[in-house]
Amino acid sequence: MEIKIIKNLENKLLNRSELDFTVEYEGPTPSRADVRKKLAALLNKDVNLVIVQRMSSEFGHPLVKGYVKIYETEERMKQIEPEHILQRNTLPEEPAEEAAEEGAEDAAEEAAEEVAE
Repeated sequence: MEIKIIKNLENKLLNRSELDFTVEYEGPTPSRADVRKKLAALLNKDVNLVIVQRMSSEFGHPLVKGYVKIYETEERMKQIEPEHILQRNTLPEEPAEEAAEEGAEDAAEEAAEEVAE
C-alpha cells in the first residue's frame, strides 16, 4: 500500500491540517483503519487525531482517493467533528487478545474452584 499526499492545507481557524490523498494497493481495498494508521505513521502524528472523512474507489482500479483531517488536540476534534464521523473512525478492538484474556481468567477461576473442592 503506497500513500501519496496530493494536497495539504493548514486550517489555522480549526487547528487542523486537511489532506487529499491517494492510495495505490494490491489485493483487497484497504480498510479505513489501515489507511488511518499508515497516514499517522507517514506524517508522524497520533493515530487518535487522524480522521478519515471519506474514501472512494472505482471498480477494477487499485486506487483509492480520500480526504483526511488531522487535528492538533483531541478536545478540538471532539468539538468540531460529528459523532457519526468519530464512531466511523474508531479503531477496532483486538478480539483475539480479549478472548485470550477472558479464557485465561476463566481457567484461573476454574482452577481455584477445583482446589477449593
